[in-house]
Parts: sequence; structure tokens; C-alpha cells
Amino acid sequence: MKENILVVHGGAPTAVMNASLYGVIREAEKYSNIDHIYAAIGGSGGILKEHFLDLKTIEKDKIESLPYTPASAIGTSRDALEKEDYEQIADVIQKNKIRYVFMNGGNGSMDTCGKIYHACKEKKYDVIVVGIPKTIDNDLAITDHSPGFGSAARYIAGTVNEICQDIRALPIHVCVIEAMGRNAGWIAAASALAAGKDENGPDLIYVPERAFDEDAFLEDVQRIHEKKGGVVVVASEGLKTKDGTPIVEPIFTMGRATYYGDVSAHLANVVIQKLGIKARSEKPGICGRASAMFQSSVDREEAILAGKEAVCAAMEEKTGIMIGFQRTNDIIYQVKPIEIPIENVMMYENCLPDKYINPSENGVTQEFIQWCRPLIGEKLPQYVSFR
Repeated sequence: MKENILVVHGGAPTAVMNASLYGVIREAEKYSNIDHIYAAIGGSGGILKEHFLDLKTIEKDKIESLPYTPASAIGTSRDALEKEDYEQIADVIQKNKIRYVFMNGGNGSMDTCGKIYHACKEKKYDVIVVGIPKTIDNDLAITDHSPGFGSAARYIAGTVNEICQDIRALPIHVCVIEAMGRNAGWIAAASALAAGKDENGPDLIYVPERAFDEDAFLEDVQRIHEKKGGVVVVASEGLKTKDGTPIVEPIFTMGRATYYGDVSAHLANVVIQKLGIKARSEKPGICGRASAMFQSSVDREEAILAGKEAVCAAMEEKTGIMIGFQRTNDIIYQVKPIEIPIENVMMYENCLPDKYINPSENGVTQEFIQWCRPLIGEKLPQYVSFR
């Protein structure tokens, strides 16, 4: 009997989201029972609208370009779904004779994945639902890391590396770089990989897993400025004070969403006003979220693998799971795919553990650097300075 597949993208794009899509397509083509490989155009909303594209009809050269194409070729979303929406989604899936559903996304998308799984189960529809991990924030539970993070880590490390060269050449001011990751500091921490053999990396790194102390921050900046002249600071966008208050007040709220001002601009202003030192802010923002130029080859290959493994698991009638990764060798980087019950990853945030944050709470440990370095792929350029 012929059966159909549905692939859905959810949440923010990444540099390797399409690589996982490629993995699903290429693995699904191996099975004679698969008739259509549908993509929901525009995320979960695309399911409700029955806006489907059969990926089997797309030219081969375009499919082969997917692993190197940033963001999402089929579109993604952050739709706020209610219980009745999930019931409707289950009916649409049944109506279109879809047997296998693959949800590619992060925390919110895995919550959606789990709810689609339960909605189909409650209606007694014979549907297999499997999650494919994706998040630049690296905050999905249980899996060692998630596709999307390695490329975002490479971007922040490469960008900070170049900024450090700029500040070393003209060491007269403080540069504060804002990293994405409102509740988890993985991306900010990855900026530490900017340091090469000469250790010319960021001077200070602040992550949301630690309460931000403005006085300690100013003391750190003053001390380093007196010693070096130029200071490079990486600050997570989600920094909060000891009582949990964001260090920058909200500037706009709409429904469930709250928008904050720039942490980097705020901290640069604090340095100018309280220390009298020239300072500037940089906010790469979404420039590093889906950068093909900084795509990690390791990230790309693991994203493809996650897509393929999802199809393999589904064909073995495994459902209500997410594909993850487990390290198998602490000396030479090796991972193996694992299957994680979807309930264990639905809306659970995996934050930076204590062992990866230095005792001064203004940087990371060597253990974090050793853990993170393989994920960014090829070594970053090593620059020369005669200072």
C-alpha cells in the first residue's frame, strides 16, 4: 500500500535546516511504499491550510543544493496553536493519507510534535510522528547538541575573532558584542573559540545562566582596559540581575511576545557613562542564525544524518520520539544517533551546565572549549600580529 510523508519546519531558521530536509528526502526515496513526500509550506499553519508541496516533483539539482542553502526552503513559522488546531491537524493528516510526519525544530516545535502525536493517537489514526532536532540555541534536552548550533557557534567565534583583531590593532575602546540565546548561553560561550594559539579571544563572556552584576562587570572592564587598552566583551541577549529582572527594560509587548532593547548597546552606554571609556556595541543578530558562509561541515553532515535517521526510525514503526546525538568517544570526536521519547524534550530548556562556566562567572572553562570545538568544523583562520 502506498503511503505519504509530511515534513514540517518550525521556529527560527538555521544554516542547516535544509540539510535535514535533504536527509529526509534522500532516505525516503529508498522505500517503494512511499508515494508522496509532502512539505508543509509555511510551517504548522501550512498543514491547517493544506498548503503542501510534493518534493518528489522538484528538480534533482535543486534538491542537491538543499544542504548548502541557509534557512528553510519550505518556510517555517511560530504559530500559536490551540487544542482544536491540533485536532484539525490530525484530521488533515488523515485526509491526505499521510502515514509519516516529521517535525524539524527546537523546543516549541518539539512541543508541537508531541501534541500532533497525541492528537493522532487520541483519534486512533495510524500515524507515525518523529521529531528532528534543530536549534541554534542548543537548548534541546538529552541530545548532546542540536543541528544548527555548530554553525551558529562557528559564526560567533569567527566574527569575534575578526573583531578581536580590530581591537588589537587599535586598542582604544571597549567593544560589546551581543549573542543570541535569551535563556541559554551556548552561543555566547562559543565565542571563546575565537581565541587561537595566541589566546587573542574575547576578554569577557557573560551568559544568562549567571546573574549579571553590573559593578563586577565594570571592575572587570576597568582592569582589562588598564592592562590592554582594548576590551572585547560578549554578552548574551538574555542577561538578568540577581532577582531575575532583565538588565534592559522591555520596549514593547504584544500578546505572548515581549521585545527588549539591545543588551550590547546598554552595556556600552554603561561603560561610557560610569567609566568614561570609549565603547561601542555590535549586534550580529540574525546575521549568524542562518549564515551559509559560516556553515559548519560537521553541523551539515549531522543535520543530514538526523533527517535520514528519522525516516529509518519511522519505517521501523517507531513513533513519539525525537532523534538526538550521543558522544561515543571523548578523545576523538564521534557521535551516534539516539531515539529520545518526545515527552522528554517538550518545552524543556537545556541550559549551559555549571562545569562550563568559569568560577569568576565572566567566561567559560577549558572543558567547554574541548566539548564545543569539534562542532564548528574546520579550524578558524589564524591571524598574525606584530604588536
